[in-house]
Amino acid sequence: MSENEPAPELSPAEAIPQLALTLKAAGDPLRLEILRLLSQDSYSVLELCRIFDLRQPALSHHLKVLAQAGLVNKHREGNNLFYRRTAATPLLAQLFTNLDHLPLADVRVQAVSRISEERAEASRRFFADYGNRFREQQELIASYDVYGPQVAQLLKPGRHALEVGPGEGEFLQELAQRFATVTALDLSSAMLERAQSFADEQGIKNIEFVCSDTRVAAARPASADTIVVNMVLHHTPDPAQIFHDLHGALKKGGQLLIAELQEHSQDWAREACGDLWLGFAPEQLSDWAATAGLQDGRSIYSALRNGFQIQIREFIKP
Repeated sequence: MSENEPAPELSPAEAIPQLALTLKAAGDPLRLEILRLLSQDSYSVLELCRIFDLRQPALSHHLKVLAQAGLVNKHREGNNLFYRRTAATPLLAQLFTNLDHLPLADVRVQAVSRISEERAEASRRFFADYGNRFREQQELIASYDVYGPQVAQLLKPGRHALEVGPGEGEFLQELAQRFATVTALDLSSAMLERAQSFADEQGIKNIEFVCSDTRVAAARPASADTIVVNMVLHHTPDPAQIFHDLHGALKKGGQLLIAELQEHSQDWAREACGDLWLGFAPEQLSDWAATAGLQDGRSIYSALRNGFQIQIREFIKP
C-alpha cells in the first residue's frame, strides 16, 4: 500500500492495539509539537533538528515512533528524508483538530521562518546565477509547448488574471489576450526581467510586473478571476502557504490553475533546474487545496518520454 492510499479498515481485534500504539506515540509533548508542525509542510530530518534544537539520534527516535504509529509519512527527496503528517483518519481527526488550534511556540515560529527564508534564498540565487540557461535545462524536463496549450484550454473568462512565476513570459501573452489586466508575480528579479523583456518585444501593455512572493497576492483579497502557477511549486519553499495565499487573492468562483510535476526520483533536477522538491503526488496538491478552502476542478495528466509526468489541476474557490 502506498502512503497516499487510504488505510484499510481495521477489525475490532486490530483496532484496539492500533489505538493503544497511537495514543502511546502521541503521549509525549515533543512528539505532539512535531505533529503540530508537520500539519502542512514537509521538513527534512536536519531541518527538524534545527527547529527543535535536538541532536539527530534523539529526533530520529521520535520520528520512528510516530511513523510506526502511522502518524507521519516519510518520503525521499534526493539524499534527504522529508517527513509530513499523515492524512487524518477518523481515529486521528479529533487529535489533529485539537492540535491545529494550538499556536506554535515563538521559538519554533522563528526557526521555521529562518528555514523558509533559506529555501527561498536558495531559489533566488539559482535563478540569479543560472537564469540565462534555465530555459535550456527546463526543456530537459518539460518544455512550455507540452503544458502551456493544455493550461490555456482550462482558462475561464474574467477581468483580471495573476501568473505566479511567469518564467520566460510565454503564458503572459495568452493571459493578456483574454483578460483586461494581468499581474506577473515572481520572487526572482532576474526571471521577472526576462518575462518583462518578452512582453515588451510582443508589445503587450496590460501587464503589471511585481517582484515579491505570494503574500503580495494575499494582500489584494478577492482581486483575481484566474491565477496560474506553471511549473513553479517545486521551486517554492512552502507550497502549502502558496495555496493559502492564492485562495485569499481569488474572487468567489475564481479558478487556480496549476501545472506541476508528479513525484519523481530524478535528483539531477535539483542542481540543473533549481528544484527544491522532486514533484508532488496529486493527492498532496488536493490536500493543500482543500485545507486552503479550494475545491477540486478539472484535471489533465500526461506522461513525457523522459520519464517525467505532468499534472494540470484546476481548483475553484467556492
